[in-house]
Amino acid sequence: MAYPKVGNLAPAFKLRNQHDEVISLRDYRDEKNVVVYFYPKAMTPGCTVQACGIRDYKKEFAKLDTVVFALSPDPVARLKKFEDKQDLNFDLLSDEDHAIAEKYGVWGLKKFMGREYMGILRSTFIIGKDGRLKEVMGKVNTKTHHDDVAAWIKANLD
Repeated sequence: MAYPKVGNLAPAFKLRNQHDEVISLRDYRDEKNVVVYFYPKAMTPGCTVQACGIRDYKKEFAKLDTVVFALSPDPVARLKKFEDKQDLNFDLLSDEDHAIAEKYGVWGLKKFMGREYMGILRSTFIIGKDGRLKEVMGKVNTKTHHDDVAAWIKANLD
């Protein structure tokens, strides 16, 4: 599976967040830069580190006129527990059937402890206010993800 092409319109989505509200990517066109990051599973160590980094950078992203959405195949109820447990302050979106992950090319074969299975390939997409894909970050570092994304936006979209 391949990522969408940089320069093309980002694949649209309408998904439910942790508060069971529908979030549509199109609602942010001409308003905000959008960071869409895909993570495998809420409340796991790497995903928690990544989410807490985004949480702590909320003001920095606001200064960059950027909103962040985190997508996983978790159900809405699990996302709410994740938000509550980690005091998260951004939208966690449920892609239970992984249809959006497939559109973004991040649903694929993974290997863990000798076992192969299908799952989310941790990746980040930066979308400009024009709705076009500006950057794809594959194999992100969960510990520096927030800083890496903010630095790219500052250098390229500010």
